[in-house]
Amino acid sequence: MTDFAAQRRNMVDGQVRTADVTDLRVLSAMMEVARERFVPAPSAPLAYLDRDLPVGAANRRLLKPMVLARLLQAADIGPAQRVLDVGCATGYAAALLARMAGEVVALEQDESLLQVARVELSALPNVRIVAGPLEAGWQAAGPYDVILLEGATEAVPQALCRQLKDGGRLVCVLGGGPGAKAMLYLRSGDDIGGRALFDASAAVLPGFAKAPAFAF
Repeated sequence: MTDFAAQRRNMVDGQVRTADVTDLRVLSAMMEVARERFVPAPSAPLAYLDRDLPVGAANRRLLKPMVLARLLQAADIGPAQRVLDVGCATGYAAALLARMAGEVVALEQDESLLQVARVELSALPNVRIVAGPLEAGWQAAGPYDVILLEGATEAVPQALCRQLKDGGRLVCVLGGGPGAKAMLYLRSGDDIGGRALFDASAAVLPGFAKAPAFAF
């Protein structure tokens, strides 16, 4: 029988702490949340590997634990803050966020993924699951202190940045191939500034691919 608790400890100690993640709230949340519950049953033994994990829908994956942990640490989430989780998939990151933030809005557009998220997040009173196009965000519950994109975008997500509060942060992976970077965007008044955090890769989320350029 698989000892998932031991695998979870090994993930935190071997993948997350060694990547300079020192935020105790991030570490504690990742120790508490059973990642194996958020992947298809046949993939449960793979839940704690150092890799993105497919979750059933086309090209949708849970972010690699190290990448997700570093994004959450960079977002500097406060216990009374409101977070928008874009592309929540089956709900793993939303379950982590629920232990760190005051309120979490988990946005997903794939119905099969939503069904899993609704079950796995049902016991968390500070998580609200909403359905809609990922690229549009969820303006009705904004503005947000933090927005997390659970995947990559090939262009700066301006529409989502406009749903941030003044001083709000957005974290994501920018780029869909070699040279992609984890990014932190900060809203200051009407301005959005961004800085690269570290090299990272992730599957591009639906709606976040660059429009094809015309060739003559």
